[in-house]
Amino acid sequence: MAALGITVALLAWVAILLLVSIWKQVHSSWNLPPGPFPLPIIGNIYQLDLKNIPKSFTRLAERFGPVFTLYLGSRRTVVLHGYEAVREALLDRRNDFSGRGEIAVFHAHKDRGIIFNNGPTWKDVRRFSLTNLRDYGMGKRGNEERIQREAPYLLEALRKTQGQPFDPTFVIGCAPCNVIADILFRKHFNYNDKKCLRLMSLFNENFYLLSTPWLQFYNNFPSYLYYLPGSHRKVMKNVSEIKDYVAEIVKEHHQLLDPGCPQDLTDSLLVEMEKEKHSTEPLYTSDGITVTLADLFFAGTETTSTTLRYGLLILMKYPEIEEKLHEEIDRVIGPSRIPAIKDRLEMPYMDAVVHEIQRFINLVPSNLPHEAVQDTTFRGYVIPKGTVVIPTLDSLLFDEKEFPDPEKFNPGHFLNENGKFKYSDYFKPFSTGKRVCVGEGLARMELFLFLSAILQHFNLKPLVDPKDIDLSPMTIGFGNIPPHYKLCVIPRS
Repeated sequence: MAALGITVALLAWVAILLLVSIWKQVHSSWNLPPGPFPLPIIGNIYQLDLKNIPKSFTRLAERFGPVFTLYLGSRRTVVLHGYEAVREALLDRRNDFSGRGEIAVFHAHKDRGIIFNNGPTWKDVRRFSLTNLRDYGMGKRGNEERIQREAPYLLEALRKTQGQPFDPTFVIGCAPCNVIADILFRKHFNYNDKKCLRLMSLFNENFYLLSTPWLQFYNNFPSYLYYLPGSHRKVMKNVSEIKDYVAEIVKEHHQLLDPGCPQDLTDSLLVEMEKEKHSTEPLYTSDGITVTLADLFFAGTETTSTTLRYGLLILMKYPEIEEKLHEEIDRVIGPSRIPAIKDRLEMPYMDAVVHEIQRFINLVPSNLPHEAVQDTTFRGYVIPKGTVVIPTLDSLLFDEKEFPDPEKFNPGHFLNENGKFKYSDYFKPFSTGKRVCVGEGLARMELFLFLSAILQHFNLKPLVDPKDIDLSPMTIGFGNIPPHYKLCVIPRS
């Protein structure tokens, strides 16, 4: 009888705790945007499809409007859906929502570097890195020349396939990898370099795993799942290996550093560290510099590589589009001259195709999470400091009014009635505002120049009938991951 009484008392106590937890969540939500009712501990996870969270956000936006609240586990999250809400938050209110929401699996990079930094150093590190990246060619003619120097290496690697089927993942990936490696480390890899292939394999695997359902689940319940086996451990191990590689480069640069003549971004960051050598609170540390460089190395390689790889698959699906691109390239560039950025003015169709590839593949659909840096009133709602804010990018890229029939690949989305390139302010694949991708200018340049160079010299040949090519992502999460495929590239006469 005593045991029964204890059991009843414990059950009653658990029930009270659950009720208090629910009441606290409801009470704290009175001034928040509307949203579905959360359950204790798990929040609204049960209302999301972990295989396609962006689609779940779209469905909830149809029910609750363009600004709504979710609890992902215990984390209060406000989702912004649609052009008006996203633009208002990231541009008009950019200071209020400039924080970075935590991505648990990247804990090793927390509050350091650029991408995942939500600490006091992020603004200064980002500003200094951007200034120096411009000095080393980001957005200037220096980068165009850097990409043009790399293009012959890429074309030679493609010729070596001799028209036989091959997986483009690493062949294509070496080109953007070498461009960013030159900026960061003044380093160039051979296309069969084992270290380069290993690094790209780690980048590629992490981007894939980050987009799987388990990682979506883990990033919202890290304290419960950390010690369990799973792919989160593989991602963290990969992050550590990449960081160790970059740390070794930083160490080598430090030993050979000439403060009066920095050769790359690594040197520039080390010069700043030396200036602060006697500071009690240095902005630049060896570990912080390593994370900054690892961030840029990953982002500068994987995103452009994946976009190019996805783009080639799309063009094989639509051979009539590839044929029009060949005609434009032959007319403007000819068979031998290396493509240049100035050609973009005379190649509106190629420009439109590059933009449409980025829009259609929707590479990072839900953006990286932001965070409210102070209590903020937004559209009549109160968003407390520390709230995670998700400004969805797919809601802009797939807006039906701006891009009619958005699920269909159509370069006409970026062409006017006269066949000239048409800009759209809804085109935000790199996000916008305080946290816009630092490599946007470089990536745009690489996509245009590398894709033009490939199509200038090769015809793309799929291994199946074009109508049987499936463009659906292999997995959808942090990113939209293209399916594995092989192709043949046939030299043009």
